Amino acid sequence: MSNKILVIEDEVSISTLLQYNLKQAGFEVLQAYDGQEGLDVAITEKPNLIMLDLMLPKLDGMEVCKELRIQKIDIPIIMLTAKDDEFDKVLGLELGADDYMTKPFSPREVVARVKAVLRRAKTLEKASDQDGEKIYHIGDLVVYPDRFEAMFENKVLEFTPKEFELLVYLLENKNRVLTRDQLLSAVWHYDFAGDTRIVDVHISHLRDQIEENSRKPKFIKTIRGLGYKFEEPKV
Repeated sequence: MSNKILVIEDEVSISTLLQYNLKQAGFEVLQAYDGQEGLDVAITEKPNLIMLDLMLPKLDGMEVCKELRIQKIDIPIIMLTAKDDEFDKVLGLELGADDYMTKPFSPREVVARVKAVLRRAKTLEKASDQDGEKIYHIGDLVVYPDRFEAMFENKVLEFTPKEFELLVYLLENKNRVLTRDQLLSAVWHYDFAGDTRIVDVHISHLRDQIEENSRKPKFIKTIRGLGYKFEEPKV
């Protein structure tokens, strides 16, 4: 069965182009032309991935994304924007989008991004073997990768799938300096140069969850000019 992609885009020409290229790549495509319709289709049809335009009638892309996450619907979302306004991109990621693309984009890049996000979503859905379950216990942070669960100071944390994958990858590579490009390749599965600000936004959100003071992080350290490193907090 092919993956079902929901395209929420009010510009008919762009929606049609996306539909054509995604169908050519073997995907089933659903279309919606305003935010409210898109939200309704997402809830009823439960697609495997949503391509969500930022500027939409009735409900804008931010509102759609926020409402889906409020309802605990964790369908992967790629935000589409014609703007170069970094605030919009960052806010979209903070609201739970997994990735964003700035118009105009090439058909090849669209298909590559969709496949990369879906690959990770499928990995997270795989049933885990509870025997010999892996657990990371560092300071007040406890992470159960197979269960998609994490706790900090005995409080349950809530992450988007991409944030959780990034956290687990950092834990798996504790005390190693990881460049932004390495993280893009490992977590976002980009086989081409991507926008490393995606990494910075997700790191910032992780820090908000697991650091007592996100401005003075004890777990996720910035290595200036290189990238990031996950460390055991010094007592």
